[in-house]
Amino acid sequence: MSKSWFMNSLQGVMALMLLGGVAGTSLAEEVKIGAGAAPTENIFKKIQGPMEQATGVKLVVISGGPVQALKDVDAGTVDAASGGVTFPDWMKMMTKDGYAIPDPTVYKSQVIGKDVIKVLTNKDVTVSTLSKDQLALIFTGKAKNWSEVGGPNLPVVVIVGTKIPGTQTVFQKQALMGQAYSKDAVEGTTADDLKSRVASTSGAVSLGAMSQIDDTINAPAIPEFGRPITLITKGAPSAGVQKVLDYINGPGKQLIAP
Repeated sequence: MSKSWFMNSLQGVMALMLLGGVAGTSLAEEVKIGAGAAPTENIFKKIQGPMEQATGVKLVVISGGPVQALKDVDAGTVDAASGGVTFPDWMKMMTKDGYAIPDPTVYKSQVIGKDVIKVLTNKDVTVSTLSKDQLALIFTGKAKNWSEVGGPNLPVVVIVGTKIPGTQTVFQKQALMGQAYSKDAVEGTTADDLKSRVASTSGAVSLGAMSQIDDTINAPAIPEFGRPITLITKGAPSAGVQKVLDYINGPGKQLIAP
């Protein structure tokens, strides 16, 4: 057996292994969904790993907010968009953003879950309960100090997010009765960014999801404010998106439950 024959055989085996690895990689089905904070925190983060393990479908979540998500659906860069907002309100959000939808009937929408909006505060804000009236005072900026709503003697720091318009629109409508958020509010971005800012800022308060509550922040009891979580596709869902929907409505139900 010559050395050259052995080397050629070895190279052949390595080439086959490499091709096998590439082929195996290509078998993984990838589904991209643009999403707001509500579906990201309440649904997609919970099912990503288990679903890929069970079905082989890799879920890629792009958390840029519902407005950008629908733009990405139109551009064909994602397979679906999801947000914590009803379909009619979603269309209104697009118009407000200067991206009016000429024919909403080109989209297919379905409710895939429900989001309950929570209020997150820094741990130094030791309030255990806040009423609807108190929340309105806090988030509109009328209450400047937590002592005005039964809390400690600390300045109120409201933090809003550019990437959670669905959450903020619903809370503004249901809790603030349409009043504007504080003009002194600090601006953040995603739900994760807001939670991080709240945890590190004395007197801070923001909005979040049930799944974000842990021992790094305080989450006072509040009246229930919520909205449906909607998923939109342009035309009928693709085969990949349908697999995600089937998982959400099947094995994923237990993972998604609060």
